[in-house]
Amino acid sequence: MMAAVHDGSGTLIQSRYRLDELIGRGGMGEVWLALDESLGRRVAVKCLKPLSPAADAGFTRVLQERFRREARVAASLQHRGVTVVHDFGEHDGVLFLVMELLDGRNLLQVLDDARRQPLPVPDLMDIAEQVASALAYTHAQGIVHRDLKPANIIRLSDGAVKICDFGIARLGHDIGFTSRLTGTGIAMGTPHYMSPEQIGAAEVDQRSDLYSFGCVLYELAIGRPPFDMDDAWAVLVAHRDTVPEPLRAGRPDLPRELERLILDLLAKDPDDRPQNAADVGGRLKAMSGVPERPVVPLPAWARGLASDSGARATRAFHAAAPPRHELTGAWSTRTPSGAVAPAPEQLATLAARHTEGVDLERLGRWQEAYDLHTAVAAERDRALGTEHPDTLTSRHEAASCLARLGRTEDAMRLYDYVAGVRQRVLGPDHPDTLAARHEAAYALGRLGLHLEAHQGYSAVLAARERTLGAEHPDTLRCRHNLAFNLGRLGRLDEAYALAVELTAVRAAVLGPDHPETLVTRYEVGYVLGQLGRWAEALEVYGDVAAAHERTQGAGHPDTLAARYEMGICLGRLGRSAEALELYRDLVAARTRTAGPSDAETLRARHALGVNLGRLGRWDQALAEAENVAGIRQRALGADHPDTLVSKREVAVGLGWLGRWETALDVYREVADARTRVLGPAHPDTLTSRNDEAHCLEQLGRSAEALALYRKVAAQQGGPQRL
Repeated sequence: MMAAVHDGSGTLIQSRYRLDELIGRGGMGEVWLALDESLGRRVAVKCLKPLSPAADAGFTRVLQERFRREARVAASLQHRGVTVVHDFGEHDGVLFLVMELLDGRNLLQVLDDARRQPLPVPDLMDIAEQVASALAYTHAQGIVHRDLKPANIIRLSDGAVKICDFGIARLGHDIGFTSRLTGTGIAMGTPHYMSPEQIGAAEVDQRSDLYSFGCVLYELAIGRPPFDMDDAWAVLVAHRDTVPEPLRAGRPDLPRELERLILDLLAKDPDDRPQNAADVGGRLKAMSGVPERPVVPLPAWARGLASDSGARATRAFHAAAPPRHELTGAWSTRTPSGAVAPAPEQLATLAARHTEGVDLERLGRWQEAYDLHTAVAAERDRALGTEHPDTLTSRHEAASCLARLGRTEDAMRLYDYVAGVRQRVLGPDHPDTLAARHEAAYALGRLGLHLEAHQGYSAVLAARERTLGAEHPDTLRCRHNLAFNLGRLGRLDEAYALAVELTAVRAAVLGPDHPETLVTRYEVGYVLGQLGRWAEALEVYGDVAAAHERTQGAGHPDTLAARYEMGICLGRLGRSAEALELYRDLVAARTRTAGPSDAETLRARHALGVNLGRLGRWDQALAEAENVAGIRQRALGADHPDTLVSKREVAVGLGWLGRWETALDVYREVADARTRVLGPAHPDTLTSRNDEAHCLEQLGRSAEALALYRKVAAQQGGPQRL
């Protein structure tokens, strides 16, 4: 290695690349953050290990020529899924590559960061599709990677995925950069991802990369490679002789089609695998409902159906409220009479742009996706007409983005419009019509219009039972939403009965540990709590947490959410010491997975402080409440509901410690903020005014306290403004 690699930064390579900071070390050498002084840009420089000084000079020259040839191959690759190689050469006897500097983590680090918990299915599908696309491109160039593994796949901060070490992997394999040789001379570097033909020294082609790809996907799906033994020999033999365990045995939420694809990639005989990465990409696209590229240039209307479905799976409960939005595009009823029919190329372009919008949604880039879907909707409107299924599909996706952006009222209006047009064009019971009506009902619930939401869900449920049957997944999702909404209407006994019934049906149809079964069991626990049946609620939440831990891991957000509710139940049952220990563990887990300032971490800390108070440890409770309130105020603002809840807890602690003057100031601050934000008659505002009156009473200011109590009582008797 060159001196800089051992002694520190500052070395200038070829009068151009200045090494600044060591950012990685591995079997092939070291990676440095460097400055390209010619272009003024940051780059990564990989310095490859030199051979032993005793190596044959002729072999060294062959190696160096091989390196240059392989580096040229890598530098020739131009694809968004392949790391860009800018330059290569030799400095002081050390071979080096200059590559683009990536802001992200390799998949090995991603798994380690998540404490080996499996990736969520949407993330897994997204990574799989991007890697398949990159492999399809490189294989088309006649290049086989030969060392595909999680450490060679980078996920950037914006969600893009890149494969690194293309071309160089073969060189590394040939000279031992990626292999640690045992005394018997067998390559033992990364056996967990080696194809049977690599192990047997048979001819290797692109199907070997596909086997390694299957190993990577298997590990991302369940948190460990297909053959995870400590002994490298045992791993190699297993690749050759052992059939991998089915993935759904340990992860039942994994789609069957995805499990089938991964197991197909892991076939021992290359002839039994998918034969190219393009086929793999096509199967992944079909699973996600995204059309393959290039789009067949046949007009969707000529087939009588939309080319991309707007009736995607109903989304779970998330979103929050909205400003107004102007719909764009001319609302004509059809393509104007005499207009020229759109060219197939134009329709194909619009379909591709629609697919791009769906991809943006999958990456969580909701504003960009909304802008693109809105633009495509306007163009489809002009080309195909307002009532064409493809135009309505784009409108439906735009509404989905609005909901995820928190613009619930706008989303509701757009879903309602799409549902109305689809009802006229496709019929009231068409799946796309019902999908839009379902989403509109969900938006109504998010806006607090639970009676209207109930009416919407009831109508959709009746139609789905009539057309799809009582046990169809879409029917069951609608029944779940109906039960959830009944609880928000205060019809708790009905909500409980429906949730219990639905849990049994989902357990029978999907399995007791399926995520959708557990979502409904979670709702059973919630309603039991609302009914004051805390011991039963604790048992339900405990079962849900245990099931999530079995299938998704102890640190998964769903596991932690159920454990949070267990703490609430323990506190309500007077078991605050147990609740306190649970919340200590929960705070530690949330901090590890999401960070100390994450909303759920702070929620757990707030609950921890409440239980400290219940145990009479008020000094500690006050310190915890003040800390959480400070973080929430900085992150969310002084008037945010969560900040005000924490400030009220500060005042409670001050009161219990006898510091009533200070407590009065805090209670008034909270009451004034709630008056501004919620109005003077909102229940939370009135609670704060009662707190204020109680403080006045404790301070001996009885006349002021009585006047305030009377004012609160008068407002409670009047209309409440939400």
